[in-house]
Amino acid sequence: MSIRPVKSVSQAQPTIEGAGVHLHRAFGFHDPDMLDPFLLLDDFRNDDPRDFAPGFPWHPHRGIETITYVLAGNVEHGDSLGNTGRLGAGDVQWMTAGSGIMHQEMPTANEHGQMHGFQLWANLPASLKMTTPRYQDVPGTEIPRIIEDDGTAIRVITGSFAGRPGPVDGIAAQPQYLDVTVPAGITKTIPMDTYRNTFAYVFDGAGSFSDASEPRGVLLEKELAGQELTLRDLSGNRTLVQFDTGDSIRVRAGPEGIRFLLISGAPIKEPVAWHGPIVMNTRAELMQAFSDLRGGTFIQPTR
Repeated sequence: MSIRPVKSVSQAQPTIEGAGVHLHRAFGFHDPDMLDPFLLLDDFRNDDPRDFAPGFPWHPHRGIETITYVLAGNVEHGDSLGNTGRLGAGDVQWMTAGSGIMHQEMPTANEHGQMHGFQLWANLPASLKMTTPRYQDVPGTEIPRIIEDDGTAIRVITGSFAGRPGPVDGIAAQPQYLDVTVPAGITKTIPMDTYRNTFAYVFDGAGSFSDASEPRGVLLEKELAGQELTLRDLSGNRTLVQFDTGDSIRVRAGPEGIRFLLISGAPIKEPVAWHGPIVMNTRAELMQAFSDLRGGTFIQPTR
């Protein structure tokens, strides 16, 4: 077994998107090769409806897939093809924008005034950039939840874990998308595909991941020595942890446990031409997309 060393650790940065939604961006709009095939991860979490009620009014997408995972509140969505729907707590929507779609996403608070969810952007290879758009709306009740003997809970959104496949399928990047909760003080080793780009995004509690400078991991060294983890060791709220290659990741949960998204995908390794919500392979394709927007031909005929 080879534990994946930690390549980098960073904090999500506050930003404003849509019509005035306050959120935190874990990564995006910088180096598209960093976590290929993934382009962006936003954490939209807020307890003040004024900071998210303006929502994400009508806007275009082409050449990517967007994955929305809601933990609290609701997201109403509609698109230029006449699709409408509502995502509630625990629900997932995987939208393949493909050749182009106009849509809107409008968040609403739960009874406590809270909204929390994530949106991940996955790139499409050149062969699928202009594929027919489609949706996969998955209610939370259809997402497998695995409880292991040590109390670790894992929701399998896509890919598979412990022989249980997630309900979202047919995704170009063939990703694994897990929602992992590890109880306080537990050291957990999770198998991963060796060569896929992999990251964890911590959004509740804190924990320590094995570090590149110590192959056995600071967390395991301290556990064997009977020492407590210090704040310096911990990755906590809104922390992005990027891993190097290996066939597993190892984490030890802090005193309040830890919950994180664990996401991996096969890199596409193609050129990226990217502006806003449109991601193509060449500048000419990108300029054509914006020309289509101006000329009213952005939405392609359904094949």
